[in-house]
Amino acid sequence: MLVHLSVHNYAIVEHLDLELDRGMSVITGETGAGKSIMLDALGLTLGDRADSGVVRPGADKADILATFDLQDIPEARAWLADRDLESDGPCILRRVITTEGRSRSYINGTPCPQGDLKALGELLIDIHSQHEHQSLLKPDTHRRLLDEYAGATDLSRQVQLAAQRWRQTRQELEHLTNSGDEQRARHQLLSYQLEELETLSLGENELEELEQEHKNLTNAETLLTICRQVVEQCSENDSGNVLNALTVSLNRLSSINNSSGSLSEATDLLASAQIQVEEAVGELNRFLDHFDADPGRLQYLEERLDTIYTLARKHRVQPNDVPALQQRLLDELESLNANDESIERLANELTAYTRHYQECARELSNLRGQAATCLSSAVEEEIQRLGMPGGRFLIELRPQASADPMPHGLEQVELLVSANPGQPLKALAKVASGGELSRISLAIQVITAQTSRVPTLVFDEVDVGIGGPTAEIVGQLLRRLGERGQVLTVTHLPQVAAQCHQHLFVHKVRESDTTRTAVSKLSKKERIEEVARMLGGIDLTKESLAHAKKMVVTAKILAA
Repeated sequence: MLVHLSVHNYAIVEHLDLELDRGMSVITGETGAGKSIMLDALGLTLGDRADSGVVRPGADKADILATFDLQDIPEARAWLADRDLESDGPCILRRVITTEGRSRSYINGTPCPQGDLKALGELLIDIHSQHEHQSLLKPDTHRRLLDEYAGATDLSRQVQLAAQRWRQTRQELEHLTNSGDEQRARHQLLSYQLEELETLSLGENELEELEQEHKNLTNAETLLTICRQVVEQCSENDSGNVLNALTVSLNRLSSINNSSGSLSEATDLLASAQIQVEEAVGELNRFLDHFDADPGRLQYLEERLDTIYTLARKHRVQPNDVPALQQRLLDELESLNANDESIERLANELTAYTRHYQECARELSNLRGQAATCLSSAVEEEIQRLGMPGGRFLIELRPQASADPMPHGLEQVELLVSANPGQPLKALAKVASGGELSRISLAIQVITAQTSRVPTLVFDEVDVGIGGPTAEIVGQLLRRLGERGQVLTVTHLPQVAAQCHQHLFVHKVRESDTTRTAVSKLSKKERIEEVARMLGGIDLTKESLAHAKKMVVTAKILAA
């Protein structure tokens, strides 16, 4: 629970240290004294947004510190342990806001994101504001209240997530399916083109070899004549040939008895030239022996090259790029095949998500049905006590119109009310007046708070629009909540203030040039005087003091 609140330089608060106890604490004071300022400051330590305007004029920063005893809050202790933020003593949340608008957050002295304050704060305090009854007009609020009361908040998130996954998967599947006709046509074209290229079966370096062979065959006669002439000049000419000339030259050099290095090198070069000429003649003879100038071969080459060139022109690529083209088409075809596999996979996933959604949604519906009966009965009983005799209250669950998985489950949740006997149940927004809406909201808040795992509950003027005997019942309800934990209540009603275990009085202290807010914990006598002031105004009379004392004593007797 909240055990200490320290506020420095926030709004009109210069310095405030507040010790808080278990049970019901009321916060009272004149309008404008700053009762809600304390709760606003507390909200900052719980992760609320802030700006530089909250800093007290003349100060450079606002500093708010809230201390909590976590002995009875295992969820909060586990949250801190998971993040290595636990401490041996109480948990301290701190928020600092500068005049430049910068904000710093701390948990147990460790800097942290503002979101961490908010996440931890949700485990520590539940704040009900004076305007919360307006949210009862929104269907989202109806569903949230019921799910919280049913303890199905986590399950509700699972249903929402399952519906979201189902919707995303269906969109992907529809996208692939809708493009199916176009993809099938492309698949057919690619299959035909690949069949042509596979029939062509162009081998590696085949085009270069074909072009060279075709060139050779086209110039066959000239080529043969040249080759024969070279062979004759190298080895067969009787009047003289290259080999004979090399042989004679080598013999003459060999006959010289000279050890000169240069002559020896010349002799080696001529010997090497003789060998190379002999090898060249051999290659030329082999070429002449195996050269086939068959016209049929030439025709085959021309037809083969024409097929290659035609396919290249058809696909607008260079003949040398035909193999790369074939690979690109094959990759695209495999991608289309993968899309077919994706359609099948997505269809299976969609079926699985539908099944998972239905399981979670049916479980959520069962919990909602049970909780709706209990909550309807409890709220109806409370609103009748809160000045609506004969009033009826019902939580209606209507099946969703769509058969598709919906993010909020299988049904719509709506609050129905009949404010007067004999009137039919109608939607809350259509029949409830402002005062009736406040009573219904208060009844719901009190009932749902009884099942809350959060030990500290804050009610900020939730009793607006209520008075007379009903106000006394409201005070009794809040005191009853205080018996199970800690309740902080900002109120203007003496009937509510009389029920408290601890009374905090907020007032302004006016000095020569400044005004600041202060908070006092009232003694028994001061408490009776404050209740009397709330009953009768500034001037306290014997009658108002006696009435106030009776209210306080009666509250204690009834509570006992």
